[in-house]
Amino acid sequence: MPTAGRDAIKQRIITALIALPLLILCVSYASQGLFAGLISIASGLALHEFYRMALPAERRLERSLSVAAGVLCCVGLVYAASPPFVLLSIALPCLFLSLLYLFRLQDMQSVTRDLAFSLLGLFYIPLLLSHLALLRALPSGRSWVFLVLCVVMVSDTMAYIVGMNWGRHRLYQAVSPKKSIEGSLGGLVGGVLGAMICKLSFFTELDSVDVLFIGLGVGAFSQLGDLVESLFKRSFGVKDSGTLFPGHGGMLDRLDSLLFAFPVTYYYAVWMLA
Repeated sequence: MPTAGRDAIKQRIITALIALPLLILCVSYASQGLFAGLISIASGLALHEFYRMALPAERRLERSLSVAAGVLCCVGLVYAASPPFVLLSIALPCLFLSLLYLFRLQDMQSVTRDLAFSLLGLFYIPLLLSHLALLRALPSGRSWVFLVLCVVMVSDTMAYIVGMNWGRHRLYQAVSPKKSIEGSLGGLVGGVLGAMICKLSFFTELDSVDVLFIGLGVGAFSQLGDLVESLFKRSFGVKDSGTLFPGHGGMLDRLDSLLFAFPVTYYYAVWMLA
């Protein structure tokens, strides 16, 4: 293996050894308020990376204010006590950003595109990521969060192993050339396996139907989340969203699969197991 490849793997291992215990401690012991605050910070970091890719350099003020609006949106969604406040948490940032671009239009040919990216960031990151705090606030919320993390991790690992060894047919060449149909199917099997591991180890309340539905659902939507971020990065012409995690890319690179997985799990837990 080339030296650069060995160094990259070493970086990934070191980063994982540091980040994984911190994540486990945070999910296990952080108060709900602190946990929500950490989610808002993660949302802000991911938004910064997204807007740096999506908005031109001359939109520095709009980037900063869009990040601020997104963090406020995330905080509002997490702490909203009633449906009107949920809508307000989304409506106010959208109105603010629309007025910001109205009075700072700059180039008329690109202002609509730039505004669309600012609004897209709100729906793509804070709106989806806020479901993590909502999921943890449920009864057995910590178990639900660990379930998602385990299912996504095992699904990703199985997809990689199967794809590397038996991948022959490209899944979506234009968006992610290295992913294969065989790897994707392996990821679905891995999702069910991950859910079964959780049931046997710490989440005994789940039955076999839950294991199947959650494993397949989270496994599928985590792959879709990864493909959506790949779509964004390829359209913006970048390899990674950032360099926050050595060997792993940026915050958005770490959240891509989870952004779709947390909402799916939250609504399953609320509607199917109520």
